[in-house]
Amino acid sequence: MQATLKHKICFAGAGLHSGVPAQLAILPAPVDHGIVFRRIDLDGQPLIPALWDRVTPSKLCTLLDNGGGATVSTVEHVMAALAGTGIHNAMIEVDGPEVPILDGSAAPFVAGIIKAGIQIQAAPLRAIRVLRTVELREGEAWARLVPGDHLEIDFAIDFTDAAIGHQELHLDMANGAFLRELADSRTFCRAADVAAMRKAGLALGGTYLNAVVVDGARVLSPGGLRHRDEAVRHKMLDAVGDLALAGAPILARYQANRAGHAMTNRLLRALFADPTAWRWEECSPSLAGRLPGAGVAAYGPDAGLLCRMPVAAE
Repeated sequence: MQATLKHKICFAGAGLHSGVPAQLAILPAPVDHGIVFRRIDLDGQPLIPALWDRVTPSKLCTLLDNGGGATVSTVEHVMAALAGTGIHNAMIEVDGPEVPILDGSAAPFVAGIIKAGIQIQAAPLRAIRVLRTVELREGEAWARLVPGDHLEIDFAIDFTDAAIGHQELHLDMANGAFLRELADSRTFCRAADVAAMRKAGLALGGTYLNAVVVDGARVLSPGGLRHRDEAVRHKMLDAVGDLALAGAPILARYQANRAGHAMTNRLLRALFADPTAWRWEECSPSLAGRLPGAGVAAYGPDAGLLCRMPVAAE
């Protein structure tokens, strides 16, 4: 069945790249509404559907454009939180051009959703079943969607900094695995890249408190890592959020090496460009039980996460 929130939940913070303060609220929405952003700071409060075909090229984040001049960026963490908690319908109001970064992970969003409560709705849920492998390659980077019964993710990364190095991980995303394994993993960067990013107008809101910054073998952020392989876990978190822009749960195995936001979006575009590669499928109870958000409503208010930011349901 489809699901939404029981109550409105609010967040506030600065955008990672713009540095612009923003307030964000996630509100309940009716069946078949999907996930939609509303820019409440702009005239007419324009709507921006959270869908793969609204993604526009952007560096180091996922940016949505409604085609009429309204955009919202860095949507991947809140989208991952919604997918990981099984929320299919929500209105997200934001009063700025970028989603607040909070602690750099999806954990504050997840904790907020759990605190607000999850409302099961009286409407069947449809999923997207991948029927044949779709793959993209660009140099050493590649990504593919392989047919599967539910979402699984394989991801590998390689960085010269010894604090990251080579990391790879496979996760079956069924039954709350997103909350347990990925949600608290933070965005990361190399200290050597910070100056260049800021010169390019990026990472203006980044701090040691909302990103893991590494320099060679050293982790500069206070408290160190939350996971030994936090970097690859965060890349998988991003992938969950970017795949959520399909507009429904995906039944497939997502495999990637050195992939990022843009490649995942191009992979979705390649999938939907081929009508023989996928089909809609109504979720039976057994299939619904293998989706990422299954059983999440039973978690406590903190969802067992390393969430360090208070939230307030209304």
